[in-house]
Amino acid sequence: MTEITVAAMQLAFSDDIAENIANVAELVREAAAKGAQVVLPPELFEGHYFCRVEDEGIFARAMPVDRHPAVLAMQTLADELNIHIPTSFFEADGPHHYNSLAMIGPDGAVQGVYRKSHIPDGPGYEEKFYFRPGNTGFRVWKDAPVPLGVGVCWDQWYPETARAMMLMGAEVLFYPTAIGNEPHDPSLDTSRLWRRAMVGHAVSNVVPVVASNRIGTEDGQTFYGHSFIADERGDLLAEFGASETGVLTATLDITHVKRHRAAFGFFRDRRPDLYGRLVQDI
Repeated sequence: MTEITVAAMQLAFSDDIAENIANVAELVREAAAKGAQVVLPPELFEGHYFCRVEDEGIFARAMPVDRHPAVLAMQTLADELNIHIPTSFFEADGPHHYNSLAMIGPDGAVQGVYRKSHIPDGPGYEEKFYFRPGNTGFRVWKDAPVPLGVGVCWDQWYPETARAMMLMGAEVLFYPTAIGNEPHDPSLDTSRLWRRAMVGHAVSNVVPVVASNRIGTEDGQTFYGHSFIADERGDLLAEFGASETGVLTATLDITHVKRHRAAFGFFRDRRPDLYGRLVQDI
């Protein structure tokens, strides 16, 4: 039997990076004390979700992976606690900028970087101004208790992301996010859709899914939380609502999950010979 204990966290952020790192670190420690081996902070926890507006001054915040304070802080913490911390950060790579994630291992080393593949652009989420589309391809980290797949926020809406990571061997899928209300339509609440999309990935891939989101109001934009951990059936093992601060944990029996996946036959019955339309430009 292969078991892994995972954790999601949920909290509000100021625009002070030191304060945010300290608050995330506190919850990481809480999760580790509960036995978590992989702890997932939300997307871009270094500060407010700055993609609300287009501001060229924000580019000064981007840093390379080996100098970004959020990454460096999580490296120290992962080493101390002997855990994995998938860490989202604003990356500068020469003249290019990415919405990136560093997978930090239990020795504190960065095992690799994933650059967000799908970049949204709309009112309140103007990420194309700041980020190039990722050039790493999807990533799965196998130097962990079980292989881990991580998509970042907008990636979570795409079934192709989840399926690709599964075909690469992932046994648990993680999604750090920063999502809330829609400034162009205050009546539109996407929190149900957001959760259902990821629960759908859990069901159609027979895989546990872990999602972390922020809460709070930042310059008029309210983030709706609803972080959760779902099992391979899509049943919620742990969940938050729209306002709780804290950590969620669950222990997953991966051997049991793999038996369910084989029995469902979704991967046996795939027909990639029919899927050419998926890779054609419209």
